[in-house]
Amino acid sequence: MFLSEEAVQGQFLAHNETVFTPEELEELLSFLESNEPVSPNSGSEGSSRAVYTKDERKQRRMISNRESARRSRWRKKRQLENLTEEVNRLNIENQQLKNRLSLAINQCHVVWRENEQLRSESIALWAKLLDLHWNLAAMQSR
Repeated sequence: MFLSEEAVQGQFLAHNETVFTPEELEELLSFLESNEPVSPNSGSEGSSRAVYTKDERKQRRMISNRESARRSRWRKKRQLENLTEEVNRLNIENQQLKNRLSLAINQCHVVWRENEQLRSESIALWAKLLDLHWNLAAMQSR
């Protein structure tokens, strides 16, 4: 029974829970490509390769940690820049809203004064109309 390449890759990816870093893959490949036999206790025999591998791993880990810290600092810097941009944008929007509110309050005061003036004129016209009504009634009763 033959499986297509996609099916095999899909099955591999579905069961592949461990993800290796590029450094780990390189180290695995170097072990596979070397012709030296690997014994179960090769690390405890004190060979120069085993010591070098530990140092190499330590060096790679240090480099990886430095890169991780660098990326973390970069992300933090970008986040701070984004927040600063948002603060500036919100300050501008806040100022625009304050300006609109001030304009609306001024317009409200203008309309309120006009309304008071119209009420005053209305009262005067009602008084004049009432006076005319009384004069008309007085003229008709004579």
